[in-house]
Amino acid sequence: MYAVVRSGSKQQKVAVGDVIEIDAMGAAGDTLTLPVVMVVDGDTVTATGLDKASVTVEVTGRTKGPKIIIQKYKNKTGYKKRQGHRQKYTQVKVTDISL
Repeated sequence: MYAVVRSGSKQQKVAVGDVIEIDAMGAAGDTLTLPVVMVVDGDTVTATGLDKASVTVEVTGRTKGPKIIIQKYKNKTGYKKRQGHRQKYTQVKVTDISL
């Protein structure tokens, strides 16, 4: 059995016991619930009437994504600009999928 959950603007396929990275939220040890978009159980696919369905996850820690370098350059004008960004993520472990 697995589910497709929504976290922020992203959707991810999860099963019980999976460890995934979502956008930063919660502190270590917290329990969160994520909304369900679709549930697949063997041959049965449920995509409607999932108002009460939820996926329970436990926050295990914080991580950071890869460094992204933004560079702007204009020829013959002496204009150069460099900026970096590193996205913050939260690692969570899926503990339960309920319908």
